[in-house]
Amino acid sequence: MIHTIQVQDTNEDFLFELYVSTRKSELETWGWDDLMQKQFLLMQWTAQQRSYALQYPKAEHLLIIFQNLQAGRIIVNRSAEEIVLIDISILADYHNKGIGTALLRNLQAEAADARLPLRLSVLSTNAARRLYERLGFVTTAENGLYSSMEWRTTP
Repeated sequence: MIHTIQVQDTNEDFLFELYVSTRKSELETWGWDDLMQKQFLLMQWTAQQRSYALQYPKAEHLLIIFQNLQAGRIIVNRSAEEIVLIDISILADYHNKGIGTALLRNLQAEAADARLPLRLSVLSTNAARRLYERLGFVTTAENGLYSSMEWRTTP
């Protein structure tokens, strides 16, 4: 029902639309016309992609497939010290279907097997933070905008 596949160059349009969907409600409050919104979103999306590539050049970029349809993406970086969930984005039509929970539990199992911490950063106001807390992630740092969170297996 849920699986992932490697992101390809041909997925770029979907990935941009996914990014737009995560910012839609925020931008609607700004009162910008469609052209301004699209230009801003394209600039922000491009900056995000470059930032991820620079910070995590070996990260795994996967499309999330749910019932044979593209539902989102997940980016994970693995090292000898930690597993980092860089980004997980799921289209609104696929929220509350257990997709995020299933993917996070898979990462938790991987982290437990490797005896590594699973880390992420989340916008403090993001509703996903409640999911992370429910799954046992704890806040390790906050900067007013983002919260750093970590999950560790219990010995």
